[in-house]
Amino acid sequence: MPTVLLLNGLRVTIYTNDHRPPHVHVIGRGSEARFVLNCPNGPVELAENYGFSRREVRRILEALSENLWRLCEAWRSIHEF
Repeated sequence: MPTVLLLNGLRVTIYTNDHRPPHVHVIGRGSEARFVLNCPNGPVELAENYGFSRREVRRILEALSENLWRLCEAWRSIHEF
C-alpha cells in the first residue's frame, strides 16, 4: 500500500489490489477513512469513516481536494499498467 501523500501525520494510501472507483485511504492517530476521488474533477467525497471527527474530515477533504490531480494520477499509475 503506497503512501501517496502525508497530511499532518496522516498517511494517504492507495492499496495496489483495490477496487474502483478511484479512492484513497487516510490512516493515522488510531483512525481510518476512505474517500472517493471522483477523478478527474472531483468532488472528493467521504465514503467511510472510522474515528475521525467531523472537523478532521473537513480538513482532510480540503487537503485531498487541493491535491486531487496528483491523487488521480497516482491511482491511475498504480492500477492502469
